[in-house]
Amino acid sequence: MSRRPTLAAVAEAAGVSTATVDRVLNSRLPVRSATAMRVIEAAERIGYHGAPLMRARLTERSEREVRTLGFCLLRRHEAFYRAFGRELSAAASQHASPCVAVIEYMDELEPAAIAERMLQLGRETDALGVVAVDHPHVSAAVEALHGRGCPTFALLSDLSAPLRAGFVGVDPRKSGRTAAWAISRLARRPGPVGVFVGSHRYLGHEACEMSFRAHLREHAPDFRVLETQVNLEDAQLAHEATLDLLRRHPDLAGLYDAGGGGMAGTIRALQAERPPGHALGHVVTVSNELTPEHRAALADGVIDLVLGTPQAAIARTVVQAMLDALERPQQMRPHGVQMTLPVEVYTAENM
Repeated sequence: MSRRPTLAAVAEAAGVSTATVDRVLNSRLPVRSATAMRVIEAAERIGYHGAPLMRARLTERSEREVRTLGFCLLRRHEAFYRAFGRELSAAASQHASPCVAVIEYMDELEPAAIAERMLQLGRETDALGVVAVDHPHVSAAVEALHGRGCPTFALLSDLSAPLRAGFVGVDPRKSGRTAAWAISRLARRPGPVGVFVGSHRYLGHEACEMSFRAHLREHAPDFRVLETQVNLEDAQLAHEATLDLLRRHPDLAGLYDAGGGGMAGTIRALQAERPPGHALGHVVTVSNELTPEHRAALADGVIDLVLGTPQAAIARTVVQAMLDALERPQQMRPHGVQMTLPVEVYTAENM
């Protein structure tokens, strides 16, 4: 007696994951219509018992015209990205047009791994938003998704991929210049200034750094910006780099972290070792994102200014942009649309 075809057999026949077949069968999350149809046809071809139910649910979904919006975010363990994921889900569920957000977190940040995850999620969704380094592998994935009719938006940090559908985030030039303005105005006297980036391949970090330097050159030339250091947004690396910076430059006047993911380590270093030659032992420090650690550091006077990303506004903006791109693809600009929102500014007095 032959065995009945299994869900795994359907996945193999359709060339998708078992999770995707489960989504089609149980409508846990909508799957892109073309992918769902491929799964259904494979199920019918091998005689899977759930094929009729799959087709009925696809028909029901088509009548409702539910759009599936995919989002590739960075590390799940970071509070910022978990909160951003919640805002994206809320923006999709509250939109007037029926749509759902599928959130994926990427702990492996090698460009090739990011590109592969983009392609996998892009096969299951109608449009994609991604936070990623700028790299040829990522650009190739954007191009491939564009060819499949899946518009891809850069989130928080832009991409140079010519076929990306657009960018949604804060203006990095304004962020960098605001950080420089704050340090030059709050520092008790001019001196060396340190700058951290997560990676030079994040275009947002690179633009923040360049704008930071440009403002000080123009308006506060007595401040000397030191060689930029990469902390990979890792707390331990940031901790060690900050301690080294403080020991080599006891007169450090300011510190700007254009990323933010490693700031917990920098905070520990600033609390542990204040430069003895500096007035009151304080380094004017500017960071990104109002995480619980940053909020506490602001209250304690360790950090002076936090530049925050308006997560809810960005989520609403990118959901609308995705739906517009799917509804009117012919109206998308050749090099994508730029949608920048004002950065949020926090001090100890306005949290």
